[in-house]
Amino acid sequence: MKWDVVSREQVATPVADGFEGLLGLLSLTVGLAYLTVGLPLPVISLFVHQQLGMSDVLVGTAVGIQFLATVLTRRHAGAVADRKGPQLALRRGMLALLLAGLIYAVAAWIPGPAWARYLVLIAGRLLVGFGESLMMTGVLTWGVGMAGPGRSGKVMSWVGMAMYGSLAAGAPLGQWLYGGAGFLSVSAGVILAPVLAGLVSLAVPPIAARGGTATMDFMKVVGLIWRPGLTLALQGVGFAAIGAFVSLYFSHQQWPHAGWALTAFGAAFVLARVIFGGLPDRMGGPVIARAFLLIELVGLLLLGLAPALPLALLGAAVTGFGCSLIFPALGVEVVGHVPAESRGTALGAYAAFQDIAYGSTGPLTGLLAMWLGYRSVFVAGAVCAGLGVVMVFHILRRDRAEAAAGV
Repeated sequence: MKWDVVSREQVATPVADGFEGLLGLLSLTVGLAYLTVGLPLPVISLFVHQQLGMSDVLVGTAVGIQFLATVLTRRHAGAVADRKGPQLALRRGMLALLLAGLIYAVAAWIPGPAWARYLVLIAGRLLVGFGESLMMTGVLTWGVGMAGPGRSGKVMSWVGMAMYGSLAAGAPLGQWLYGGAGFLSVSAGVILAPVLAGLVSLAVPPIAARGGTATMDFMKVVGLIWRPGLTLALQGVGFAAIGAFVSLYFSHQQWPHAGWALTAFGAAFVLARVIFGGLPDRMGGPVIARAFLLIELVGLLLLGLAPALPLALLGAAVTGFGCSLIFPALGVEVVGHVPAESRGTALGAYAAFQDIAYGSTGPLTGLLAMWLGYRSVFVAGAVCAGLGVVMVFHILRRDRAEAAAGV
């Protein structure tokens, strides 16, 4: 199927010719849309703590509540992608992200008591979570539909590169905007990003909805994919801890350039995907996940115990390298255990485990930071990565048992 044909027709089967070009456009869509997360991520904690005068627990809540909204809407997003088409899920997500940027602007601009501005900000964070849920589930279902299961790991790798490349670029840019013109300028970036992303997505041909009304029950899907999902959640604690508290950690240590920690994380993440992105499809997901969880563990310990700025930045980079292949590695496992008509629901449920980790890590590690200091937050993430390694052994044992039984 040639590029000029696919660009005008609805795709009903995996694409052969022109697939990488289409996947590149989807990845660019994600990269632009994910600036709605990357731009404010290093400054939310500063805005809430320094400008609004809120506690570390409320800082963690403001960061993490976005992911609570995401997890609560993954089921809806998966159903939209399966039954009405992933392109509709993506465009509804873009609209929600645009509205979230407008709400951020209100929180930055309105006068009044700090608690009122905080509640407005929380409303924007919830809407970002809803929009991200629809956008990412739509993109993943769209990409895997064009790729077919045999290239699903490649789709997840490219989409993840776009996400964390956006994070790497967006974090210092967001900090620069915040330092120059405050949170209102960051809000303007959040408004512009989904508009540009939506325009790019128009160049990708839609795919046929696969599910109709015959999709598998959501809880049955969860029962099939909970092992890789729980492992993904344990991996996600480390990144959530960095997103919520690295700015305050650097400030407490009197180290400059906190945004560069997220850049180091994102750049190493993308580098690992570029070099090793094909490994999950070739070698099997659980084996790759185990190796990269161990790398994440080392990076988090290095970040949390670093005596100086260079080692802290190195720790953030090693953590990003370790986190890079875990989502696609375990995602290959997920795609292989569900029927095609429930793929969007399965990918939504799988990503929801990561959202749970992101949503709960902020407030829980906020308590930990109040009791034991900011270093303890990253050590806790390392412990969770170690538990993820244990879960991977459980997955490998299950896969061997299924293979022996001919399942």
